[in-house]
Amino acid sequence: MRGEEIVKACVKYADEKKATDILGLDLRKISLVADYFVLCTAGNVNQAKAISDNIDEKMSEAGQRPFRTEGYKEGRWILLDFGSVVVHIFQEEERKYYNLERLWADAALVQLDIAD
Repeated sequence: MRGEEIVKACVKYADEKKATDILGLDLRKISLVADYFVLCTAGNVNQAKAISDNIDEKMSEAGQRPFRTEGYKEGRWILLDFGSVVVHIFQEEERKYYNLERLWADAALVQLDIAD
């Protein structure tokens, strides 16, 4: 899968578990860290883990296993690293505190098709 396809799939799987404030950032022109970030917010630890589990399971079924996962045990900020795409699943407090949107403000937004 190409990077943007991974982004759109991860967004879909996060949305299936009712993640909020889902955002895709295109970092290709400004960073060597990754090509894309997906940011989303979970209402509690259980929801964060459910979002992570859903993304991991469905991406694995598509042949895209994360290279690593961090923060799952605590569930406050879970990171799924797919190489070119890094998914960040935050609790609201952590998302506000780390404010990756501000840190990566020069990144272009990825057009997401999330059904309301």
